[in-house]
Amino acid sequence: MTLRVLAVDDEAPALDDLVHLLRADPRIGEIDTARDGAAALRKLDRALAEGRPVAAVFLDIRMPGLDGTVLGRVLAQFARAPQIVYVTAYEEHAVDAFEIKATDYILKPVRPERLAVAIRRVTEAVGEDEAAPEPSEPEAMPVELGGVTRFVTPGEVLYVEAQGDYARLHTSGGSHLVRIPLAALSERWSGAGFVRVHRSHLVALAAITELRLDSGRCTVVVGGAELPVARRHVRELRDLLVRRARRSP
Repeated sequence: MTLRVLAVDDEAPALDDLVHLLRADPRIGEIDTARDGAAALRKLDRALAEGRPVAAVFLDIRMPGLDGTVLGRVLAQFARAPQIVYVTAYEEHAVDAFEIKATDYILKPVRPERLAVAIRRVTEAVGEDEAAPEPSEPEAMPVELGGVTRFVTPGEVLYVEAQGDYARLHTSGGSHLVRIPLAALSERWSGAGFVRVHRSHLVALAAITELRLDSGRCTVVVGGAELPVARRHVRELRDLLVRRARRSP
């Protein structure tokens, strides 16, 4: 098994050194890079949308904007979160890493033998995750309505729209903005009948009323809204709808 990983550091020389060391390890396969937390989230979102999730993130802590501890907490919300290995010059964030349940914490400058230990721990953790059972009940999302918190269940949601680091849940009664990236929600609700049709949209398969193909452009109608379907998702979506129709009485 080789690992697909993401290396994140705002300093180009440090990022280049880390990538060089990662490439030297036979357990590492594809390596993607990002220079800040926001770019890292976009890379992870794209990987999930393509069905090729990242197994581990090798992550600096002190970065402008979305720093490593905040990004780690976001990643920890994924139903199958990537393993997090912090690679930093600062010792004082070890407690934060422990709370986030990071797989390892490496101090710079990175020594090859120390990185090898971290990769071994990642490989072992990935193997354990693959053997773990799927969660049976996808969780509801808390939303604020006039100062009152209520919980929106997956069954109430027709589709979800990405809005930066937020997601807008569209239900038959309106919409609700929640602070969670679409990629994270896609993972969290993976067992609730939702399918990714576009980088910006997650839809409830049961809520799709029409699949439209026009001049090579594909869309679906969900709750009265017409949503685009990315070309790479068309075949998978069509197959899912056909299987669903065959199971219907």
